[in-house]
Formats: sequence, structure tokens, C-alpha cells
Amino acid sequence: MSSATTTHKKTATLKDYIAIARPDNWVKNIFMVPGMLFALSIFHTPFSNELLLKILYGIVSICLVASANYVINEYLDAGYDKYHPLKNKRSSVVSEVNPVIVYLEYALLGATGLLIAYLVSLKFLSMALLLLIMGIIYNVRPLRSKDRVFLDVLSESVNNPIRFAAGWFIFTPALGIPSSKWDLDWINTFPPVSIIIAYWMGGAFLMATKRFAEYRLIGDPEIAGQYRRSFKFYTENSLLVSMFFYAITCAFFMGIFLIKDRIELLLSFPFFALLFSWYLRIGLLKDSPVQGSEKLYTRKWFMLYLILFTIMLCVLMFVDIPWLYWFLKNANNY
Repeated sequence: MSSATTTHKKTATLKDYIAIARPDNWVKNIFMVPGMLFALSIFHTPFSNELLLKILYGIVSICLVASANYVINEYLDAGYDKYHPLKNKRSSVVSEVNPVIVYLEYALLGATGLLIAYLVSLKFLSMALLLLIMGIIYNVRPLRSKDRVFLDVLSESVNNPIRFAAGWFIFTPALGIPSSKWDLDWINTFPPVSIIIAYWMGGAFLMATKRFAEYRLIGDPEIAGQYRRSFKFYTENSLLVSMFFYAITCAFFMGIFLIKDRIELLLSFPFFALLFSWYLRIGLLKDSPVQGSEKLYTRKWFMLYLILFTIMLCVLMFVDIPWLYWFLKNANNY
């Protein structure tokens, strides 16, 4: 590839330093919204100016922390991204960036994000801090989990339940610091473990599908291994099998959550299965759009379905359907 052998780079401009923070990827923080809605349906948090301010602070905080992770990601990956057919056009690859400015940008974004997170609650701050730490684990040696087969997917996709929990904690009651190790009132404000695992595995399915599409796009296992060390150990078959595992695990824990915490959402399960199947179909396409959210938006029917599915989830979270409880009670008698 010509970009892989380029030796002369232009000096990075302000636009380039903004680009490596990837503000266009802030849309991924929409994964906070289900956490907000689930918490709202459980705690019935009254709307007020204070809550609206917390929502604003929360969204801004997670966006800034995510951008801090993107900054360090792009800078440390510049030497690898040049082997990727699409990422070789990133600002950090084609421009000569100043490491001092990069680290200052990272520190400013991260510190500001954490400071704003503190204005929401201590539990929200813990999620913002965890998101920042996961960026270090994922990108920085000697950990650099993105280089480790399967762990790259799992450590990246764990950001989804972190975002979910962050959205959740915006709407939970502020109880301060627990008075004892077994303070149940404080513990009960945490999201159910079943939805956290389901959210994690759902994100892993999406990420593994992206890895599969990237692996096929590069087309050469040797070049793929230069782009990302974990690709030296992947094959199309191993990625497909992992996608299957993540999808089944997600469905299993999602089922546990739906039955225990919100049985009305059981009605969404066939549509949930269709969403995963449709996404997999898109992921198997040549030069698949799942490699970037900006490309996925071009699948208009899929995006329309996603919007309608989201609306249906919102309705089912706040509308009670008594006969479902009767059905579950009577089913247990057989």
C-alpha cells in the first residue's frame, strides 16, 4: 500500500488534533440511553431541572472521556493503522503529530470528563473512571489487550455495559457512600448483573462482527497481523464461532433479565433476534458497513428497523401487560 510506505508527512494542524478525538464517534454513547430508561422504569425518578442538568453533565462527561481514549488510541496505533485499507487515512497516520500536544489533549479531555462526572454522582464518576482505565488497558503496553486474541473483543466491548451503568446511575437515587459493607439500599441501586452481562456479550457480538469484516477486507493474513497482532491468530471460522458464542450468551442472560425484571420485554425477543440476524447478514457482506458507524448509517432499512425497535422497547418498558404475569405464573405450575 502506498500509504504504508509514505515517509513525508504534513505537520498536524488544529483540525487534525480535533479529528483524533473523534467527536463524530460520540454517537456511540447512545448506549447510555437504555441504562437511563431501565433505571427510570424501576426508580420512577421524577423529572426536574436538576435531573436534566445531570443528564447533560453525564453525556458531556462520557463523550470527553471517550475522546480521551480515542486520542491515545490513534496516537499509539498510527504505526499499525497504516496497514488498514480504511484507517490508513486517519490524521495520526498521514500527519506528524506532536506527542506533547497529544498527551496534553488526552490529560485535558480525561480530567475534564472526570470533573464533570463528579457533578453527577460518585457512582457515575466510578463508571467514567473505569471507562478511562479500560482505554489504558486496551491501548497501552504492557497490557494492550487489543493485541491479544479474543481478549481484544471482550476488553473493547466491556465499554458498552460501562456506558449502560453510567446512564443507569444518572437516574438512580443519590445515597452517598454506603454505611456498611452490606448496605442493601446502596447495593440495590446497581443494575442487575444479568443485563450487564447481556449488554457486554451483545457488544462483543457487534465487535467480533466488525473484526470479521476487517479481516476479510484486508484479505491478507500477513498484512492483517501487521495491522493488529491478534489477527495473527484469528481465522474467518474462529471469528464466526466467537460471534455465535457471544450472541447465544447475550440471549441467555437477556432472557434471565426479562423474566426477572421486566417480563413485558419478552414480546420484543423475536425482534431482538431479527436485529442480530440482520446485523450478521450485513457483517458478512464484502467491504461490510459494520466497520464504521458512519458507513452503517447507509443501510437505511436497517436503521429504520433499529429506530422502530427502540420505540417498541421504550413502550414495553413503561406499559404493564398483566396477562404476561398470569402466563408466567401458570407456566410454572406445569
